[in-house]
Amino acid sequence: MARTPPLPGLRLDKRHFNALDLSRLLAACAVLFWHYQHFFVPPVDFQFHVNRPRISPLYHELWWLFDYGHVAVQYFWAVSGFVFAHVYLADEGARGRFWLARVARLWPLHLLTLGLVAVLQAAYSGINGTEFIYHHQDMKHFVLSLGLAHYWGWQADQSFNGPSWSLSTEILAYAAFWLLLPGLRKSPTTLALMAAVMALALFFLKAPDGPVFTCIGYFFGGAAVYGAALQGGLRTSVLAPLAAMLAMMALWLGVSLHWEDGATLAGTFAVLLAVLAIDTADRHDRLAVARHLGDASYGVYLWHFPIQLALVLLIDATLGSRGIARQPAFLLFFVGASVLAGFASHRWFERPAQRLVLKLAGKRRASEAVAA
Repeated sequence: MARTPPLPGLRLDKRHFNALDLSRLLAACAVLFWHYQHFFVPPVDFQFHVNRPRISPLYHELWWLFDYGHVAVQYFWAVSGFVFAHVYLADEGARGRFWLARVARLWPLHLLTLGLVAVLQAAYSGINGTEFIYHHQDMKHFVLSLGLAHYWGWQADQSFNGPSWSLSTEILAYAAFWLLLPGLRKSPTTLALMAAVMALALFFLKAPDGPVFTCIGYFFGGAAVYGAALQGGLRTSVLAPLAAMLAMMALWLGVSLHWEDGATLAGTFAVLLAVLAIDTADRHDRLAVARHLGDASYGVYLWHFPIQLALVLLIDATLGSRGIARQPAFLLFFVGASVLAGFASHRWFERPAQRLVLKLAGKRRASEAVAA
């Protein structure tokens, strides 16, 4: 069945944002550097401080990634808001297809890695008497994880495949976007900006469930950027100076005021605008080679912790010491293995699983129509 033409005035002429795709992959890799410190956490019941400058390989060359790689999560949220606005604002039938598309895209790999981590954690706990990094490996958190509801405020802390906490909060941002979609079509910039400001205000005012409000704020901030682009703001001459101003603001907030949350907010949108400036300047699509690189980012993000846990079990069983993780070659191996897993997962698991879910849903709808 052919889709209806896009709604007028709600979709940019530029269909592909190649630099944005590449940035998604780089952001996923940045998180790997932040989590690399897990290799040096011994079997303990509670948090263990890792002296990253002393123990991390190539720390002096890559210190920013080791110390601040976690802020890539906020960038993911902002990019998601921009991309969702690009895909769904002009799609008149988007609300009817939205949740099926989300389930088909997200759940298969999430469930696979959730089950794998549960098995690996059971093995680690059986050997060491405690879990690796994420200690809430109980039935409650497993059931919450099944529905991607494990970071909505009912959790004790991160659990099982810990990095998926940010995906859990993003589901609520998706829900808010779905509810507000009719209004966003009428006033995309204003409504998205209002939603972003309200959510971030609740976060900065220390409201409960701060990570959820942070995610919603960054997500709608990205959507507001898209709305501004629809009004003529997607020009290099506009984006580049704004990105520079936000970068300087982030530096001032972080260095002078020591306000990390404010610096992260300004820095995230500085990067987003800078990447969009590159895409806008690429009028001849020279970056088309990067078009599908972002497809691996979801797999890289969800696979890296099970890979890390499997490597820890192997190292502990064979070498007895994790000193090998201090070698630059091992760092490159871990990052490379995670990236390869992301690409392989997207090609041989995520895409086939997505098609299968959509096919099964189509058959069910067809049978319901026949029965009616």
